[in-house]
Amino acid sequence: MTTQTGPGTGTRAQPTATITEGPRGVPLLGNLPAFGKNPLAFFEQLRARGDMVRWRFGRGPALFIADPDTIGELLTEVERTFDQPDLGIAFRTLLGNGVVVAKGADWRRRRSLVQPSVRPKQVRSYAATMSECAVALADRWTDGQRVDVKKEMAALTQLIAVRTIFGVDTAADAEAIGRAMDIAQKEIGAEFSGIGALLPDWVPTPGRARVKRATAVIDAEVSRVVARHRAGDTDRPDLLSRLLAARDETGAPLSDREIRDETVTLYIGGHETTSSTLVWAWYLLSRHPRVRAALTEELDRVLADHEPGHDDYASLPYAQAVVKETLRLYPTIWLITGIAKEGATLGGTPVPAGTRVWSSQWATHRDPRWYGDAEAFRPERWLTDEDGEPAERIPEYAWFPFGGGPRVCLGTRFALVEAVLVLAVLARRHHLDVAADEIRPVPSLTLQPDREVRATVRTRT
Repeated sequence: MTTQTGPGTGTRAQPTATITEGPRGVPLLGNLPAFGKNPLAFFEQLRARGDMVRWRFGRGPALFIADPDTIGELLTEVERTFDQPDLGIAFRTLLGNGVVVAKGADWRRRRSLVQPSVRPKQVRSYAATMSECAVALADRWTDGQRVDVKKEMAALTQLIAVRTIFGVDTAADAEAIGRAMDIAQKEIGAEFSGIGALLPDWVPTPGRARVKRATAVIDAEVSRVVARHRAGDTDRPDLLSRLLAARDETGAPLSDREIRDETVTLYIGGHETTSSTLVWAWYLLSRHPRVRAALTEELDRVLADHEPGHDDYASLPYAQAVVKETLRLYPTIWLITGIAKEGATLGGTPVPAGTRVWSSQWATHRDPRWYGDAEAFRPERWLTDEDGEPAERIPEYAWFPFGGGPRVCLGTRFALVEAVLVLAVLARRHHLDVAADEIRPVPSLTLQPDREVRATVRTRT
């Protein structure tokens, strides 16, 4: 068996879409109170009303879309008929004007400079670091040990990020960066779904002040590490060295500010998203013994007596399927937005300029129209038979945890390889029995568990 190479192969005729009305909001705030109270449930409620639903984000017009074909239009038309939205002062304070935020010609330039550092050839060179860091953690775990899964996975992916981004021998303060990043992403999520989303940039709030202080910690550490790289040998295999050596078509390098912005963006992509995915994977595996048994059978059979490396990635289709199914049920990035330009359409329906269009991975990934037994954890849906036929024909853009189109996440390959290799190293040696209490997702900058995830280590003999 092999995993499907894409999110699905289903094709469907797309009639002209019709827009339905969403729930009535309140004066001035629109539907913001309901959205802020529980964004995931709010998007599911909109999905139940139709594939294109009109609502109000404050006083501004908003449109929610749930159909994969329409989502694909939004993702592929960004930069042409849809624009990147302003996600607020807190978001910009942390990410600056990195490739995720930049627009137009600036975005194209940044993407051309950053993309070579995360191509498959480079990801292959980072795989050994991923596996080595995971092996060190597996060696420390002992049978019967109680661990905080969130802290363990955060520390592990921080170490991998620091080594692959800054270099193995760089004494970067991963713990300080990690604490600052946790504070920043929590406050960004709180502002984005609360009244702060409607406040002008100049209005001071306690949350914005906390983001500013956390960002100052991150900036100081990144600046120190960049200075060390500039003073020494930049011909090294880490991401930062590749960014420092990059040149655009005019021969110009990235400025210090651009280096800072792209480094922070890569750090978030290489640490925050993978850490969250692994936490949710352990939670799901603990609650589904059948899946855990199938995973360990594959690991025992394929890896035998060696630790996994990049060459093993393609030989672990079930481990890949576990990661993809985890990202379906608990997508780290849980929403995307775009601003309609003049002449924008979706599903053949005109979208007025200035309309903010929203789509939620959480809502679409759990839509029973695209997935059989949509709420169930079934990695087998991502496998194919010996003839290459998929177990389930899932429409393209019914699964989009990394976005899609021209602005698809540059670190997609990095994140998938890291999650599979880390999971393979640890699950081959240990099981984690997570406490039976249900853990609920909290949408902040990424989708996080609502509390500590405590587990007991069960070492495999």
